[in-house]
Amino acid sequence: MNHLVDVVVIGAGQAGLSAAYHLRRAGLEPDRDFVVLDHAPRPGGAWQFRWPSLTYGKVHGMHALPGMELTGADDGRPSSEVIGEYFARYEERFGLRVHRPAGVTAVREGGDGRLLVESSEGTYVTRALINATGTWDRPFWPRYPGQETFRGRQLHTANYPGPAGLAGQRVIVVGGGASGTQHLMEIAEVAAGTTWVTRREPVWREGPFGEAQGRAAVALVEDRVRRGLAPRSVVSVTGLPLNDATRRARERGILDRLPMFDRITPTGVAWKDGRTVEADVILWATGFRAAIDHLAPLRLREPGGGIRLDGTRAVRDERVHLVGYGPSASTIGANRAGRAAVRDIRRLLAREEREPAEPVAV
Repeated sequence: MNHLVDVVVIGAGQAGLSAAYHLRRAGLEPDRDFVVLDHAPRPGGAWQFRWPSLTYGKVHGMHALPGMELTGADDGRPSSEVIGEYFARYEERFGLRVHRPAGVTAVREGGDGRLLVESSEGTYVTRALINATGTWDRPFWPRYPGQETFRGRQLHTANYPGPAGLAGQRVIVVGGGASGTQHLMEIAEVAAGTTWVTRREPVWREGPFGEAQGRAAVALVEDRVRRGLAPRSVVSVTGLPLNDATRRARERGILDRLPMFDRITPTGVAWKDGRTVEADVILWATGFRAAIDHLAPLRLREPGGGIRLDGTRAVRDERVHLVGYGPSASTIGANRAGRAAVRDIRRLLAREEREPAEPVAV
């Protein structure tokens, strides 16, 4: 059976909940005018899957959802619990009625000006789509010669168990972002040894990260999206913070970086110059890619591999908006993108009401 709505929101992380909040403020009713579909088992977006040692106090730049502050949080509790509970309260307070677990498999052209959203609970026929699926479901695993021969464990940030699961082992952490340095600093306290490997020399940033620097970083990502290139994360262009913790780690040699190895061996990694490092675990802190495969039937991708946007709207299809994608892939950016997407969709719906489409059989 098909369900007819005005707007489908895919994903109930920061961006999806922000969009749902603004849809409600615009007078649209959940389950009548719009629906929020989330494949996760419970509230919390990607936060619910974060490793247990990532406490709320270690989270950088968590901005509250629109209309409701996050107050009284215990910095020592896992961020997955704190933010998961906050998202659950938010959904209840604003009556967002998120459908979960409801996985979306494909979005197709309906042939009548509508889109068909195929999900585990049926097909939704919709006038507009807000895609807020983030990146957590698409961890990026680089490929290197000999990778299949490694006798130890290979992990990714997406399934990182926390430092306790790596106690007494020799660990190679690959990746120059914030997650890589966080992993290294806590693993070094319990491991038999750690090695840090990155493709590029890390860039350390001293002092506060102000609004001007933030705008500049977002502009770099936004430029890629405007050109239809695959987006880089905002974090990837901001550099690594040089604070008391990272200074101590550098003094202890924990953050001494090696260039990228050339191949993986059964017992570790090797470089062309003959250097080798033995390891029990290779932890890939190599980031994520946008989880947008379900949009493939709409052919929105540009030759550069990304979806070109005008604001949040897909240039190839004005009915489709992407939030939490590219320049809005941060908590504050997701809030703003949710508001912007709803503003444009209201214009689209108003225009359609003046020029109604043919009736859709449901």
